[in-house]
This record gives sequence, C-alpha cells and structure tokens, in this order.
Amino acid sequence: MKKVFIALVLLSTLFVSCTENSRVRVWGGTQTIELETNERLVNLTWKDADLWILTKQDTTKPTTYSFKEKSQFGIAEGEVVVVEK
Repeated sequence: MKKVFIALVLLSTLFVSCTENSRVRVWGGTQTIELETNERLVNLTWKDADLWILTKQDTTKPTTYSFKEKSQFGIAEGEVVVVEK
C-alpha cells in the first residue's frame, strides 16, 4: 500500500509540474490557444516539448481550428484548439 501511495504522489507531481503543451502532447487532453485580434493562424508544429505557432496579421473573418491527434491505440489522444478573434 505504501508503494502505491508513493507512486501516486510521484505521478501526480510529475503531471502537475508539466507545462500544458507537454501534458497535451504526452498524456492527451485539450489545449486552447486564443490569438490576438486580427492575427490569423498559418501553421502549427511541435518541436520537442514546445509548440510553435506561425501567424500573420490579417483582417479576414476569424475562424476556429482544431488539431486532433489520432494515436495508434486511441489512448491519450490530444487536441489543440486555436481560436482567432
């Protein structure tokens, strides 16, 4: 019982200490990114644990994009939602 408790404390500490980018990429879940007014999404990519977002200034109609991960076994699938204003 003591080992289970230690394992749970360790896992919860690791989970809380990760950035939102890391949690979504590794453990799944959803991350929402809101862009500034008149900023439009061009591209989105992961580089190690960092999320890089390419944007441009534009006044066209705002849109919402959803990037969903499809894992091999359907476990811990992540999603990044980008909202333009």
